Amino acid sequence: MKIQELPAHQIHKLLVKKEISCQEVIREIFKTIGEKEGEIHAYLSFRDREKVLREAKKVDEKLKNGEKLFPLEGIPIAIKDNMCISGEKTTCASKILENFISPYDATVIKRLKEKGLIFIGKTNMDEFAFGSSTENSYFGPTHNPYDLERVPGGSSGGSAAAVASGEATVALGSDTGGSIRQPAAFCGVVGLKPTYGRVSRFGLVAFASSLDQIGPITKDVTDSALLLNVISGYDLMDSTSVNITLPDFTKSLIPQVKGFKIGVPQEYFVSGIDREVEASIKKSIKLLEAIGAKIEEITLPHTDYGIATYYIIATAEASANLARFDGIRYGYRSKNNKTLSELYEHSRAEGFGKEAKRRIILGTYVLSAGYYNAYYLKGLKVRTLIKEDFNQAFRKVDAILTPTSPTTAFKIGEKTDDPLKMYLADVFTISANLAGIPGISIPCGFSKEKLPIGLQILAPAFGEEKIFQIAFTLEQSLKK
Repeated sequence: MKIQELPAHQIHKLLVKKEISCQEVIREIFKTIGEKEGEIHAYLSFRDREKVLREAKKVDEKLKNGEKLFPLEGIPIAIKDNMCISGEKTTCASKILENFISPYDATVIKRLKEKGLIFIGKTNMDEFAFGSSTENSYFGPTHNPYDLERVPGGSSGGSAAAVASGEATVALGSDTGGSIRQPAAFCGVVGLKPTYGRVSRFGLVAFASSLDQIGPITKDVTDSALLLNVISGYDLMDSTSVNITLPDFTKSLIPQVKGFKIGVPQEYFVSGIDREVEASIKKSIKLLEAIGAKIEEITLPHTDYGIATYYIIATAEASANLARFDGIRYGYRSKNNKTLSELYEHSRAEGFGKEAKRRIILGTYVLSAGYYNAYYLKGLKVRTLIKEDFNQAFRKVDAILTPTSPTTAFKIGEKTDDPLKMYLADVFTISANLAGIPGISIPCGFSKEKLPIGLQILAPAFGEEKIFQIAFTLEQSLKK
């Protein structure tokens, strides 16, 4: 197997054994980028290659001197372009931030640097994470490595495509309503949305502050656990960060599910779900049952309200968060304005894309006088009901298993003219964000068109250890 196809933990073993050098790893990644990036467009910017190779050389020198490496030291990582890296562009794939240079590091970036990961570049995304296909980028769409005519999912489509194509070994994405898990499913990789508050959001450009969460996109479950070990933990700079004991997630990578109760919600197997997706998920359910898990049918009665609730709350918070982009302090500024009001209006009209404007307008509407109680407040109440559905379910089962997406990757341009169809692409992932619980998507098969199918595992808040054990067991069983 080629270096760029290997998961991080296997590359680490080869580095420690001195069978390969870190510089070789980096050169192979850049070689793959040179071969594939023109078609895929996973990245928006790259770090200086010579600088990256110098960092790799330091890792090699460390090995030469007999020093011990951190588990992910020297591993090439791609970063979604809504996370700040000091001295690097952070555009959020928007014209309004096209030339913005980050003045500081996000907390997750600091932690990655401390553990020696090597940054390759910033990845493409839907503008400000508004989308499910990475078609809403000001810089053009990303293409799915499995079929260049199809989307990679979104909004973390660039990160998922980079890992799937071998243009990065691991990556970070952000997940507001499925933006890590859905592209992971479409690109045949592993994507984890941690519990809200598990990973610091400091330095993440906000979309919806009560929903956003940074998480890993990797080639396998082991790498996901390793990367979560690095980025997790309490942060004083984030008021929503939770101060609890941090486990070693790799200790949960046990290939055994005997005694686990796994719930299958009837609401996630309805008309509209692709038959091949449904068949693949049910095959995995039977496999888990055969190796010792107890499968129970459960109900999450308020599932049907998830999409409407999400788009009320998320757009309201987006409207408030994006008010800071006014053409004054940073970002794009319109020229030839006669008044301050014109400067605001023109800068935002010219700087934001179509989907960003749609969500800002919708969010402003639901927060406006006369509509706040009718929409936003009601949305918050339904969110509580959705969260209580999960609380009730987790009193009976240890985890919940569902499809990640109702379909495989759709074609570029197929849903761009119908926002409602596009919004429904996240129908199975949104509720986890509303409830603040963790979820992972792992590959569980392929369609007849050789497109990846993703399976989602959900657990109670801070139940990532359960998720990893079930996901790891299923991953190992599917390989047999």
